[in-house]
Formats: sequence, C-alpha cells, structure tokens
Amino acid sequence: MASRIIDSGTFSRRGTLGFLLGGVAAAAIAPRRGWAAGGTVVVSNWGGDWNDRTVRYVEKPLLEDKGFSIVRDLGTEPERKAKLISEKRIRRASADVIHVNSSDAFELQKQGVVAELDTARIPNYADTAPELQSPYFVPWLYSGVVIIYDTTKVSEPPKSYAELWDPKWAGKVGLTNQLYFNYMMMAGLVEKGDMTSVEDGKARLQRLVADSKPRLYAAHQQLQAGLANGEVEIAVNYKARGLQWAHDGLPLAFQYPEEGAIAVTFGACLTQFAANPDAGYAYLDAMLDPQAMAGLAEASFYAPANTKAALSDDLRQLVDFSAEERAKMRFLDFDYVAQNTAAWLEWWNKSFAV
Repeated sequence: MASRIIDSGTFSRRGTLGFLLGGVAAAAIAPRRGWAAGGTVVVSNWGGDWNDRTVRYVEKPLLEDKGFSIVRDLGTEPERKAKLISEKRIRRASADVIHVNSSDAFELQKQGVVAELDTARIPNYADTAPELQSPYFVPWLYSGVVIIYDTTKVSEPPKSYAELWDPKWAGKVGLTNQLYFNYMMMAGLVEKGDMTSVEDGKARLQRLVADSKPRLYAAHQQLQAGLANGEVEIAVNYKARGLQWAHDGLPLAFQYPEEGAIAVTFGACLTQFAANPDAGYAYLDAMLDPQAMAGLAEASFYAPANTKAALSDDLRQLVDFSAEERAKMRFLDFDYVAQNTAAWLEWWNKSFAV
C-alpha cells in the first residue's frame, strides 16, 4: 500500500485542522449531555499529555463543570495494574475507573478486578465500533503500529515489518521500551506469520538488535527527539504518535506494513470494587461523547472508537485507516498476551531495556 506523507506544511495549511473541523474542537468544551450533578470519581490514568487531553476534552467540560469531583491517580500502566490487583484482597478499589489498553483490560478482567459493564448505563457505548467492544471494557481511541520515516532522508521506506531486518537500515531504526510487547509480537509475526509466536520470534528480535543495532529509547518523547536530531530515520510506533510528531514539525510519512498493522486500543474499565460506581458510569459515557471525541482526535491523532464522533471527513481520513487497512489489522489474542506478558517484560528488561 502506498505510504502517506504528512509534513509540517500540511498542518500549518490546515491551521491545525481547526478550519476543517468547522468549530468542532470548540464544541467539545460546550457539551450537550447533562448528567445528574455531583459525586466523586477516582480515575487511574497515565500522566503527561495523555492526561492533559483527558482533562481538557472530557473531565473538565463534561464532568467537573457539571458538579463532579475528580480525583486523579496517575502513573504507569504496570504500576496502576499492580495496585488494583493488590486491592482485590480487601475488596475495595482505590480507583473507580482505570484507563488501560484492551489487552491489559482482559488481564484485569481475568483477575476479577474490573466489572462486567451494564452498557445501558453508557448510552454512547451503542455507537462504538463492534470489533472493539467487550463486556468489561469501554473502547475509546485506537491506532496501529506502522513504519514512520523521515522523508528528507528515506525515499524508499520499508514496506513491511520484515524489511526492517534488511542491513541497509542498520543504525537507522528507533524503538521504544513502551512498545516492547508489540516488537516481540512483530518478530513472531515475521517469523511465523501469526500473532501467537513470540517465542519463535525472540531469536529474530535478538538478531535485529545485534546486527542492525536499532536505537532504543525509554519513551515516546525520547524517540521523537531521536527523529528530530537525526539519530534515527525510521521509527516503529503507533500511527497516532507519528501524526503528533508531524504536527510538531517533523517531515514524516507513514508506511502501512504489508503484514497488517498491529492494532492498539485504549479505553477504560469500571473497577470491580469501585466506591463510586454511579459516577464511574457517568465518566465512561462522557469519554465517548461524540463532540469530545472529535476534539481528542484532533489533539491526539488517535482514531475514535465512537463511530458517530463528529469528525470532519479530512480529519477522519488523516487519523483513521482505510477499509483495506482495517481489514488487515492484527488484533491481539488477549488470553495469549495475558498468560505471557509478565515473562515477556522480564525477558525484554534483561535483554534490551534502557
């Protein structure tokens, strides 16, 4: 499939897409829905720009301005998951809602620490994409792991994950610890053609690191800096992250891998032993508000899970995937991931982590 070029001029011409949205972003802070005011909801979430956007488009306009009190418990996903699991023994969760990806949501459901959802209490849930739904997880934003490259340095990018092993890309590829399990599944996919062959892919991943010497970065922001200062020319990361970096001025383009992009879906769960389940349900419905999701898509460049999100055609084409690309996306086998993720993280930390 052809790569898509998004340079900094694209965004300046579009005025950060505000003109094309026709005021949708502004509408995101003037919510239409009204819930009964009052109540406290404790939210476990990532920090940084992810939390900033959550506050701006969801928590403040749709909840705090409506009379809710939000207590934010911010941290990394492993820390927040471990905390929730440890609270199972006292049957009292310190958070009412936890932001996670779909794979970790499955693991937490297996642990018995997130609740089966009463979707009738989440009216906007009915409009979420069916392939993203599950009975314990509210899908919010999604993207896929693609090949991101600097158009000033790479004229013919790798067209597949497999081509990353070509010696000509030695020293030019950037990876981040935050996507370790994606890279492990990528190696298995290249080696065996499926998403449940991580063990078979380990040796291939070790060869990539030993022979091609990709630069490893601790987090997305450091990888962005590596692209900006010329340390690397290619990054393997979420399309949404690449769009964010292009918006920041980097001359980037995106190649959808021939194997099909590894999908990632972010969302939230209601905790099993939530102290404030009513406020938790109001929070989950607010996450899916069509206007709020338009603002989030513009700000984060993740595709919205709500199919009725109020995106312009131009913005949807930019952040989402074509029908052909969606058909080829590689979704995780959640049970397989849940059984192995702890061992994978240990192996990665001992082998490669920075």
